[in-house]
Amino acid sequence: MRTVLMVAEKPSLAQSIARILSKGSCTSRKGLNGACSVHEYTGTFQGQSVRFKMTSVCGHVMSLDFIGKYNNWDKVDPAELFSKAPTEKKEANPKLSMVKFLQVEARGCDFVVLWLDCDKEGENICFEVLDAVQPVMNKGGVREQTVFRAKFSSITDTDIWNAMNRLGEPNKNEALSVDARQELDLRIGCAFTRFQTKYFQGKYGNLDSSLISFGPCQTPTLGFCVERHDKIQSFKPETYWILQAKVFKGKDGPLTLDWSRVRVFDREVGQMFVNLAKMSKEAKVEAVSQKEKTKQRPQALNTVEMLRVASSALGMGPQHTMQIAERLYTQGYISYPRTETTQYPENFDLKGTLRQQANSPMWAEEVKALLSAGLNRPRKGNDVGDHPPITPMRAASEGELGSDGWRLYEYITRHFIATVSQDCRYLQSTIEFSIGTERFSCGGKTPISPGYTALMPWQGVPLEEALPTCQPGDAFTVDELRLVERQTGPPDYLTEAELITLMEKHGIGTDASIPVHINNVCQRNYVTVETGRRLKPTNLGVVLVHGYYKIDAELVLPTIRSAVEKQLSLIALGKANFQQVLQHTLDIFKRKFHYFVDSISSMDELMEVSFSPIAATGKPLSRCGKCHRFMKYIQAKPSRLHCSHCDETYNVPQNGAIKLYKELRCPLDDFELVLWTSGARGKSYPLCPYCFSNPPFRDMKKGMGCNECTHPSCQHSLSALGIGQCVECESGVLVLDPTSGPKWRMACNRCNVLVHLFEHAHKVQVSQDSCEVCDASLVMVDFNKARTPLPEGDTQHTGCVFCDPLFQDAVELKHASMRRTAHRGGGARRGGRGRGRGRRPNPKKPKDKMAALAAYFV
Repeated sequence: MRTVLMVAEKPSLAQSIARILSKGSCTSRKGLNGACSVHEYTGTFQGQSVRFKMTSVCGHVMSLDFIGKYNNWDKVDPAELFSKAPTEKKEANPKLSMVKFLQVEARGCDFVVLWLDCDKEGENICFEVLDAVQPVMNKGGVREQTVFRAKFSSITDTDIWNAMNRLGEPNKNEALSVDARQELDLRIGCAFTRFQTKYFQGKYGNLDSSLISFGPCQTPTLGFCVERHDKIQSFKPETYWILQAKVFKGKDGPLTLDWSRVRVFDREVGQMFVNLAKMSKEAKVEAVSQKEKTKQRPQALNTVEMLRVASSALGMGPQHTMQIAERLYTQGYISYPRTETTQYPENFDLKGTLRQQANSPMWAEEVKALLSAGLNRPRKGNDVGDHPPITPMRAASEGELGSDGWRLYEYITRHFIATVSQDCRYLQSTIEFSIGTERFSCGGKTPISPGYTALMPWQGVPLEEALPTCQPGDAFTVDELRLVERQTGPPDYLTEAELITLMEKHGIGTDASIPVHINNVCQRNYVTVETGRRLKPTNLGVVLVHGYYKIDAELVLPTIRSAVEKQLSLIALGKANFQQVLQHTLDIFKRKFHYFVDSISSMDELMEVSFSPIAATGKPLSRCGKCHRFMKYIQAKPSRLHCSHCDETYNVPQNGAIKLYKELRCPLDDFELVLWTSGARGKSYPLCPYCFSNPPFRDMKKGMGCNECTHPSCQHSLSALGIGQCVECESGVLVLDPTSGPKWRMACNRCNVLVHLFEHAHKVQVSQDSCEVCDASLVMVDFNKARTPLPEGDTQHTGCVFCDPLFQDAVELKHASMRRTAHRGGGARRGGRGRGRGRRPNPKKPKDKMAALAAYFV
């Protein structure tokens, strides 16, 4: 029997598709990577009986990066990244071993059916999967098709079976357009980011951003926010005057009238009109009109409109909205959430989709009325040819979806029902008056039929006080007539919804990437999200954009990126050559980069005005090993130490606190050690500021503290304090924290495993001897006499924390609370009498609590 391998983009999708195609009769097992399951069943494929294996990836299998040496910021000129630096595809998440997993499952298979998301990114992942599986699959016949592509827009029985019965082939051109975008963003973004980050962080201490990044889409996105900021800052209020009139008739309440001239900017002219109007004591009705008007129902919902409404009405950021929408899609509640199309296909089952909502208490009445009276034909929209508009696929309740999931689902459902509802109809009434020589008017709206606004009440016609009944020639008494002074006001900061509109209008990003670019400018501390989800640029964001304008406005204007996006679209359509587009674009940006580097002083002049020199920032903390003067600790991101006398800056771990470590010095360079800690419940370790940035030994890398230092005799090093291999991660070593007493602990120097031990002990030291069972270093403990766990009141004992039964109640494994990764890490430790070379505690014979924990985690 031949075998068909089927691959979806997410584990939950694979499970849903397998359930539908196998009609619930598949068997499931975990894959070797632990993240993906394999669902197996028998069935018919291409007219023959086969065995199906349905599994998944977890997004992209591979990611693009420079080869090893070009990732070193200090040794590579950023200009080389445009052409000289070779790139390679690396596993996107090495811990998942996705390539190995796919190859194990694909071995011996005859066909592959690709169920990846049906967009350009999905096509790109198709070919990443094929690169992994095709070398190990059985070779088909000469003309036999072995690779198939399933096209679907929702996780429903009908859509999945239709996709299975109409299999096509993956689109190489769309995959190439994604490859081109990835390489352009990598080369251009890294070159500019590395240069400006190193240049400005070396000069200024209070930028408060760990990375001064540049992105071909990210920077124009920031440009829109700063453009609005500049309009606000440069706005000069202007005084104007309006003629305010109030009239009444009989016992009716007063009517406030609108002046036909609207406003004047000269007070004397305004006063002249007041005087002319005051010559009459009555307001004469000149005309009365009533006109029926409509508010059109919305077009079908696409991604950009969903993001706009989620931000403005639901208060949800674009990135968060897309995450929720993807979850709703994979669970089968909505159709595919990434689409630019606003028109339903001719064969779209509008009535069937609507009928699924007939029993929902939220809109059952409106749905049943529509099904009974007949659906209104949806408005004509734009068919881009990608996916159908976003619609609900099955009924749901708030209990099923959770708060944010329900709010988004509710909007999507209301929008869908609204698209097949009647337009909103209302009566627009207007009364025109004359007071002396001046004309005034007042108007009101009276709802006739709510139409679609019954589902979307926030768009409904508000109930207004009815206008009095009158005829032309009727007279009203003038109650008030006066000149009112007002001032023009500045525009407000852009909302996320307005920014999304601008990005779509100017072709910056795609429906899938727009949320990412907005999230990036927030993460980089270029803008902050204020009340009402308004985006206010920070000082750094403003200075960067103004600097780009001074040097090369095209770096921040949307024009050049919009042109690139059009070229990428042509690649996807097969109308442009991948290599030519890539090379042409890189040549343009390479010339721009060289000009930017030569002209960086123009941006630096703006930086000098807004930020403090690094020498004038921070507080004295520890002594420099070269000049023995105090270095200053700069807390603003990225936190670091700076010696103003030597004009040297030293990196320290991020996302934690730094303090002096007992005024002890590094034996290699005489720098005072500092102690980094991630908090009271986290891990801590000492480090030498110089060694942290300049590794002293070949087997060390940048970003390593004393707990990873392989110095053979230093009392703070891994050699002196390392105990044994981590019970969780492959390359970490558990190291005693000498500052943790009396609540002693050891922590892994690579992951966040934390082991509490020997509480209330006077002293804990690491012995030079090793355990005969697990080869871990023995620990010498001096307990408090009143609280010793040792028999007969003994206070001193030397033993293995993993194997010694006397220690079993004194050891407790936890996970440190870490804000983020403390440093960039390095290779596995070597050397130092068994430190890191010890075997893990034997899980087969757990002698105590620690060994049992080790067995569980292994």
